[in-house]
Parts: sequence; structure tokens; C-alpha cells
Amino acid sequence: MFELDLRSRKPIYEQLVDKMKQLIINGVLKKDEQLPSVRALAQQLSINPNTIQKAYRELEMLGFIYSLKGKGSFVNQLSTQNNSEELKIIKEKLKKTLTEALFLGISLEEINDLMDEANRGIKRGEDND
Repeated sequence: MFELDLRSRKPIYEQLVDKMKQLIINGVLKKDEQLPSVRALAQQLSINPNTIQKAYRELEMLGFIYSLKGKGSFVNQLSTQNNSEELKIIKEKLKKTLTEALFLGISLEEINDLMDEANRGIKRGEDND
């Protein structure tokens, strides 16, 4: 399904959350599609099942997946209402980062080039961390 960077400073559960969000946003995982069980994914990735469980809880809290007791976890329908608070936070962070970048001398052309690069990465399904 995807690979994790075990040498990264980013915690494994956060990598899992980011990868799953990316797969859902890009339409690789469809609405109501069942996710692998915690045990199966833990075995496939050779990581602790508690790490998978933590990532699934985070994804459920963010509204990307839902769980049915005894059945498993499934992809939730993306809703702009669920994402509005998260989008607000991201916009504020982006505004702050752009202000700092402009202050440090990055040109608008360079910023536009970075946005184009990020957009191309999304279309190819890459993670731009």
C-alpha cells in the first residue's frame, strides 16, 4: 500500500496518517472502502499494532475514516464541513510562512514555482514533507 521511512524523525503513526490522508484525498482509497485490519497492516509493515491503532484513531478523529464495531475501518466521504477547521489552521500557518518567506527575500515568482511544484507532486501522489 505504501512505504514508511523508519529513519525519519517524524513518528511512524504520523507518517501513516499523512499517507492515508494522501491516498484518500487523491481518490486512491474510495468512499466506504474497507481499510486493512490493524493486525494485517501491522504485519505487512512490520510495526507494532498499537501504532496502527493510534493512526486509525487520529484519522477517525479528523473525519477521514469511520469504524464499525466488529467490521473494521472504512474510508469516510470527504466533506468540506469536516475539513473547515483544519483548513482554517492550515491557511493561518501558510499565511505566516509566506510572510516570513517574503520578509527573508523570497520572490513571488519563487513562491509561485514552489506552489506549482507542490501541485505537480499532489497530482503524482507524492508527499512533499
